[in-house]
Amino acid sequence: MNQKVDKSSRPLPPPPPSTIGRTSNSLPETPGKSENDAVKSPVSVPGNKPQRSSGQPTLAYIIKQAYDKGYSDVHVGVGEVPRMRDRGEMALTEYPQTDRNTFMSWLHEILSDREVEQFKRELEFDGATQYEFARVRINVFDTLRGPALVMRLIPLKILTMEQLGLPPVFKDISDQHKGLILVTGPTGSGKSTTMAAMVDYINSEHAKHIITIEDPIEFVHRSKRCLIKQREVGINTHKFDHALKAALREDPDIILIGEMRDRETVNTALKAAQTGHLVMGTLHTNSAVKTIERILTLYTAEEQDAMRVAISESLVAVISQGLCRTTDGKRAAYHDIMVNTETVKEYIKQGKYDEIHNLMLDGEYDGMITTN
Repeated sequence: MNQKVDKSSRPLPPPPPSTIGRTSNSLPETPGKSENDAVKSPVSVPGNKPQRSSGQPTLAYIIKQAYDKGYSDVHVGVGEVPRMRDRGEMALTEYPQTDRNTFMSWLHEILSDREVEQFKRELEFDGATQYEFARVRINVFDTLRGPALVMRLIPLKILTMEQLGLPPVFKDISDQHKGLILVTGPTGSGKSTTMAAMVDYINSEHAKHIITIEDPIEFVHRSKRCLIKQREVGINTHKFDHALKAALREDPDIILIGEMRDRETVNTALKAAQTGHLVMGTLHTNSAVKTIERILTLYTAEEQDAMRVAISESLVAVISQGLCRTTDGKRAAYHDIMVNTETVKEYIKQGKYDEIHNLMLDGEYDGMITTN
């Protein structure tokens, strides 16, 4: 694991109190406001809230430096020196070791009082916030050494399919009017980025009503040709499953549901797909074919035959994605793509997964791709 960072790329010494601040857990400020109106200082107000130790920067400064250097994640924790993830590898910084007061000051900087109390009560917290330059996905958790915080930096600009270098079949898949589209891969494989590009393409090319149910919201979409309504669990809805069921009564054309985390979510997604909606979801699986097998493990042996039929009748495609390092040190996505053709549909019903894999190996059959 890389522990070295070139001195030229190391964060600068802590500045005076930063003018880079959290705007809110919402859309960016509207143009036309003065800089003083649009930017708030993240430094804690004196009082009961903990204060940063001398020489410690604001969390906003650390985040901005990480964003400017192109890092994807920021890791801070009590008793640890902050670290960054640089193209897949952890990199040590020259910031001071984090003490408890500084850490709690940072928490109050990025979370509301209610969210801080929720973390203290539950010892973990998931959320997101937004700066002028990036959206930040937040996970706070307790450890043996004390509380820790991981932040994923998400650019506000949504990259297009062309900018991501996605194959043409992605547009064909996104043009479908009903069915189930699954984007899968391990954590950090770029699933959210790919899905955002697909939604943005639909938003530009079709006149639809899109509802998203996310935990948390990562990429913020603005309505173009589509009307887009984004809901965050814990803020805009109390429970994921309630929001998903309610979405069916909200006149959607497309429902983006994030992770297919349990059988109830799968059942509701399949119901929506079978009743004329396009449903987009994610799973943590490493190949397109194994995704079908992973879904079936949620059901008993007696239920699996019926579920194979339901999946075969609803599925549009499974896109499995990973990231690999290129020769110039950057990272690029690679894909397994299984398109649900009539042949694939029959193989799914019969549980002939090896036959599906062999079909994909034959080479770009209906846009199908395999990395094996």
